[in-house]
Amino acid sequence: MSNPIITNVKDGSVFSQKPGDTILRAALRAGIGMTYECNSGGCGACKFELISGEIQTLWSNAPGLSDRDRSRGRHLACQCRALDDISIKATISNECTPLLPPTRQQATFLGSKAITHDIREFRFLADEHASFLPGQFALLDIPGVESSRAYSMANTTNEWHFQIRKVTNGSGTKILFDELQEGAKINLDGPYGLAHLRPDVERDIVCVAGGSGLAPMISITRGAVESSLLKNRKLYFFYGARTPNDVCGEEMLSNLEGFGDRIIYVPVVSHVEEGVEWSGQRGFVHQQLSSILNRELGNFEFYFAGPPPMTQALQELLMLDHKVPFNQIHFDRFF
Repeated sequence: MSNPIITNVKDGSVFSQKPGDTILRAALRAGIGMTYECNSGGCGACKFELISGEIQTLWSNAPGLSDRDRSRGRHLACQCRALDDISIKATISNECTPLLPPTRQQATFLGSKAITHDIREFRFLADEHASFLPGQFALLDIPGVESSRAYSMANTTNEWHFQIRKVTNGSGTKILFDELQEGAKINLDGPYGLAHLRPDVERDIVCVAGGSGLAPMISITRGAVESSLLKNRKLYFFYGARTPNDVCGEEMLSNLEGFGDRIIYVPVVSHVEEGVEWSGQRGFVHQQLSSILNRELGNFEFYFAGPPPMTQALQELLMLDHKVPFNQIHFDRFF
């Protein structure tokens, strides 16, 4: 069936699934706020129950489902396609309703540049004007890779800039770093993501990045500057790295208006070998927030992106230890 009809019995919503879409992408493309986070099988936020009809599972061992979930017949909307008209039971949230519905388009690879020894920025120009919110991500169909890869944008408009960390034995990053030639065409789908800049909030901003979580935090900072949000508030930018050689971000931030005054950059490293010079903060990045901010953490708006251990530690610090309201915390987990 070319365009199966999907009915969500939980809220009565009905939408169609176009060829190539997953159930989640079809819902978001129709403007329906099906709950999700990573859109790549890792987080489990898009779980649903199949009531009737037949589906195809794209990744049966996706870590977003536990053995208990599977025994109860749960599925991931980001990893399933409807094969005919189906009925499902899925959670809908207003927060997940896309402000900019995602679209599929073809993009041309313009080139790349090194940021660190293992992170590069890749630039693409799509057929249509790039439209996304600072902090969002897109799904790239990389030639020769079976499933889409989710990467956050580092810029704010016109083109699509992704800052990507090379993964050992990673099939997607191997092609991007070693094989993709300028002028190559890829399919791009976006924007997605809930951890985007909230321009109406008047609190000081804290961005925390780890690894390639740098990209969305750079985008949010650029968006805050371009929207003149920092004329009456500050933005604290924390970057957590393993070694001094992994530290990055300052060069991009230093070109922005207000750097050093309204934009405060704080790199933190967890490991410094003997004989290596490092005068900055040491430890894990979440451990530095309270002392450096030196105010009640509930006075800030938090954005963070990085590996799951970092995002988990920050959630516990903010919500459990400091009782920061959840609506002041916006994050993406990179799996």
